[in-house]
Amino acid sequence: MKAMNVFTGRRKACLTAALAVALLPLQHTAHACSRVLWNDNGFAVIAGRTMDWPESTQPVLTVLPRGMKRDGGRAGEQTIVKDNPARWTSKYGSIVTTVYGIGTADGLNERGLGVHMLYLSATDFGPRDPAKPAVHAGLWSQFLLDNAATVAEALALLETVQVVMVETHGHKATVHLAIEDASGDSAIIEFVNGKRVVHHGREFRIMTNDPTYDEQLALLKKQDFSKPSSDTPLPGNVKATDRFQRAAYYSSMLPKPKNEREAVASVLAIARNVSVPFGAPYKGFGIYNTEYRTVMNLTDKRYFFELATAPNVIWADLRKFDLAPGSPVLVLDPDNIALSGDVTGKFQRASKAPF
Repeated sequence: MKAMNVFTGRRKACLTAALAVALLPLQHTAHACSRVLWNDNGFAVIAGRTMDWPESTQPVLTVLPRGMKRDGGRAGEQTIVKDNPARWTSKYGSIVTTVYGIGTADGLNERGLGVHMLYLSATDFGPRDPAKPAVHAGLWSQFLLDNAATVAEALALLETVQVVMVETHGHKATVHLAIEDASGDSAIIEFVNGKRVVHHGREFRIMTNDPTYDEQLALLKKQDFSKPSSDTPLPGNVKATDRFQRAAYYSSMLPKPKNEREAVASVLAIARNVSVPFGAPYKGFGIYNTEYRTVMNLTDKRYFFELATAPNVIWADLRKFDLAPGSPVLVLDPDNIALSGDVTGKFQRASKAPF
């Protein structure tokens, strides 16, 4: 397989990473995606997400070693932050799904920290404070994967930098972030009215999109799921509030898994339940659908990927890659119908690092 930078022939999809939102010159942009965390099953900490967007995000599974130098102010050839960009060298290796080759939408590092970037139109990062090193929103996830082993460490790191907006072609990159670690700890991070709002605790397992997380939790409380049955009325459309409530309902009833296969299948089943079918309309935004789903085993450091237009689930074991400083960046194009099962050995050296 040739080294990859940009792929063609992709499927319609969802974009959660900030720069991908920003760089699409669409008149109307629909943003969705869902995240589910299962941290009380007694077997392993499992997290999953969907990615929904009206065209391909050109996802590439990418393995990034330790010791990589990054500039939080650059996006490809663009300089997003000219004054005091954050610069760092990656402390941990990771496996991520990139978006348009310029940012990280989803990923897992070698210490078991997971990140998921989703859209939130209410996002407001506030005015730029040049006294603080800045990370543009497209590298927000990667900054945490590179430097934090736990949710607590990630939250502390965010005190040291400012996440800044990216805007191109008139589109603002408004996102919020879900993170979890191998202990089962979790946090939802939003920027509302220029201030960071953090929901930190194992109980924060579900995330979709608008409205803000406080409002989503308030809406969920109005539902009576105390006596679940096949007659329990559930919101069934594709909007974020409906997906949030369905994911919460089904997550609460998952049976204890006997092995990793059952644990991953359980979370993947919920991700499929809250996916956006092909052709489904979303308000005035037009048609979009789920492009892919991911599940990560944070306990055993395995990353699972399912392209919505492929019949197979693939996965990679992060522990089997050479993540030492100086090791090559490795990539795998998931848009290959022949791929199935464990693809750890199928990654190839990239011609250059995406960021």
